[in-house]
Amino acid sequence: MKKSSSRVPSIRVKRVYDPASPDDGFRVLVDRLWPRGIRKEQLVLDLWMKDVAPSDALRKWFGHDPAKWEEFGRRYREELQQRPQQLDLLLSHALSSGLTLLFAAHDRDHNQAVVLREVLLERARSGENQTGR
Repeated sequence: MKKSSSRVPSIRVKRVYDPASPDDGFRVLVDRLWPRGIRKEQLVLDLWMKDVAPSDALRKWFGHDPAKWEEFGRRYREELQQRPQQLDLLLSHALSSGLTLLFAAHDRDHNQAVVLREVLLERARSGENQTGR
């Protein structure tokens, strides 16, 4: 498919416990469960997208075990292929105002937001199903 935009989307990944920043852009929680120890009114958040989080079965199987990271990424990418509208929404925010994917896991390198960011960047490079913004 032809690329609809040559702009590179701005996509950050942050823990929900990190302070919000003016350059975060559109802030989206990408966890299926609400983060422990944070009241809803405490979190600077534009949207909570439970539907782009890993399924309960995948989340429980992974258990944030780095030894399962590669397989988790493969399985999670398969799940994300079933969510093109949500991916397009996230990508449009990344291209217009910037996007920050928020997660609660302790491990900053092995979590769903890292995989989701990669998927969104790949989608932007390929021009796949973009809305043309």
